[in-house]
Amino acid sequence: MFSAGTALQGQALRECLARTGEHVSEHAIVTAAPRGARPNRGSIRPWSSWAAALGLVCFGLGCSTPQRRYNYNREPDPRRGEFVLGPADELRITVWRNPELSSDATVRPDGTVTMPLIGDLPAAGLTARALRQEIAQRLRAYVKEGAVVSVALMRVNSYRFTVAGKVNRVGMYAARHYVTASEAIAMAGGPTRFAAAEQTLILRRDDHGHVRRVPIDYQAVAAGRAPLQDLVILPGDTLYVP
Repeated sequence: MFSAGTALQGQALRECLARTGEHVSEHAIVTAAPRGARPNRGSIRPWSSWAAALGLVCFGLGCSTPQRRYNYNREPDPRRGEFVLGPADELRITVWRNPELSSDATVRPDGTVTMPLIGDLPAAGLTARALRQEIAQRLRAYVKEGAVVSVALMRVNSYRFTVAGKVNRVGMYAARHYVTASEAIAMAGGPTRFAAAEQTLILRRDDHGHVRRVPIDYQAVAAGRAPLQDLVILPGDTLYVP
């Protein structure tokens, strides 16, 4: 007669092998015990050694944690394109030979900036190049020769994200350059000793307001086994470590 502990170990092994596509029968599990060993009601030690050995085999098959099938290539990498302006970013707008039209501007929370003659115009969601073209277009009504405009991003303030859950310093963080998921967790002091860091999530809102959950195995990322999962954090992302 097997003990309850032995039965649970056998069940765990069957589930583990099933996740890897391997088949194991009830007979195989029973006969995997050392030859000649007999179960002891007072102790399960005779069975613990073979259960541990099979556990190592199971780990070697890759069933210690379920394989992640998320398509990480679908996630954007903003480092490949121009920076997109956002609220609180500081700009220097220069109109050549028209110093009275030049100004320093900060993108307001509603995403707009204010310029002489033009007034308010949208800036958030545009690149500096696109904003320059928009300003030049609007100035044509005031500058006969055509305005030569330059837009310089003086200070990045819109790149903010939140790190929550079981990290040492929960909060909202800002950076002057893009950071990856592992770097963001490091900024928050790393996971606590009670964290299930292999179940980390990026909560990301799309253009339609829908939030999707991107799974990140931080332990695998930190060990160098899952570089594709070390995604670049986007403005407004929440990184959650359970």
